[in-house]
Amino acid sequence: MKRKPSPQRASNSGFIRIISGQFRGRKLPVNDLEGLRPTTDRIKETVFNWLMQDTREAKVLDCFAGSGGLGFECLSRFAKDATFIELNKQAAEQLKKNICTLKLENAHVINNSAIDFLNSQNQGLNFDLVFVDPPFRKGLAEPSCQLLEQNNWLSDNALIYVEVEKECTLNAPENWHILKEKQAGQVLCRLYQRN
Repeated sequence: MKRKPSPQRASNSGFIRIISGQFRGRKLPVNDLEGLRPTTDRIKETVFNWLMQDTREAKVLDCFAGSGGLGFECLSRFAKDATFIELNKQAAEQLKKNICTLKLENAHVINNSAIDFLNSQNQGLNFDLVFVDPPFRKGLAEPSCQLLEQNNWLSDNALIYVEVEKECTLNAPENWHILKEKQAGQVLCRLYQRN
């Protein structure tokens, strides 16, 4: 018996769900855009179990924000503020709409390449918690990590979460050490701490 092909989605959008904190259970719309790969709830739960004690009052940078799922999760858990960097104009606009929906005054969207942003002159910003979750197979994770360190974007004991394809060999800066690591399907997740 042949399976019927699954019906195509009627719209070109979906949702991300905030899993904990003040916005727990809220669903935020996201555009279905090429290269946009929101972190699954399963991986998000793992990551935020790792970060349980570290989100409150943290200054957060979400480098390849996409849907903003990681940054919004931090804000739900009382991060001090979050900066979302997203190159795709539509995705950046949706991030701004979701910030308005949640009535957040401590979140900012920068519509730019993460590499260009990190390569620019740091205006005295130091982040406590950084997410580097770039599109797969574009070689963006390692240069992002190197620029975070090289251009002084990090606070002294900053935590850096990196999500890459499992076959990626990532050379992180020498003064970063791995706190946690997990492979889930095609995804490799690592949490580093800067010394």
